[in-house]
Amino acid sequence: MFEQMEFDRNPHVGIYGKANDSNVFLRKNLPKKIRNKIAKVLNARVVEINIAESSIVGSLLAVNSYGAVVTNYADEETVEAIKETGLDVFVIQDKYNAAGNNILVNDYGALVHPDIRRYNIKQMEKVFGVPVKTGTIAGLKTVGMAAVVTNKGLLCHPKVEEKEREELERLFKVEVMVGTVNHGVPLVGSGIIANSHGAVVGKLTTGIEMGRIEEALGFL
Repeated sequence: MFEQMEFDRNPHVGIYGKANDSNVFLRKNLPKKIRNKIAKVLNARVVEINIAESSIVGSLLAVNSYGAVVTNYADEETVEAIKETGLDVFVIQDKYNAAGNNILVNDYGALVHPDIRRYNIKQMEKVFGVPVKTGTIAGLKTVGMAAVVTNKGLLCHPKVEEKEREELERLFKVEVMVGTVNHGVPLVGSGIIANSHGAVVGKLTTGIEMGRIEEALGFL
């Protein structure tokens, strides 16, 4: 399924939420109508959290079906709420601790900001249960914003290099396509919340962009 949406008139929905195939983590106090619509589109249970009193859940959290990595600004209540979904949780202590911005992950692999400490990468491998590699997308280190990946497909920044594309396909075991969101924004992770069942995209996303997103993420 597929839905255009905005949160508080902001089309950058990807910074406010993060999903795996069972749960979608959203900031607290969204209208019930929006929560229900997202749950239906993604065929997932809504889990409401705020991280460090912030609404940018999607920027601070990375998840797959096995585990979650969250910024060390998260309080104990937030960590427990994530654990209650059945996920292992790693609270990352790192200069680059905006997990959603710096980690791209599905159930086959993870790509992370190249400057994240080796210790943290090892912990991520345990929590996510997948190989974790460092790298860039279109030369950008904030790989979680430069792309969106599910277990069915990957959409990334239009300026991805061929070598990067090949590495993405090897790591995530899905086809890689390029595109934009919200009328030309290349940081597609900022404007999409997706899992294997569906996607929520920013309201400014054009018909051509939506067609590309649907194709890339396997919804056609």
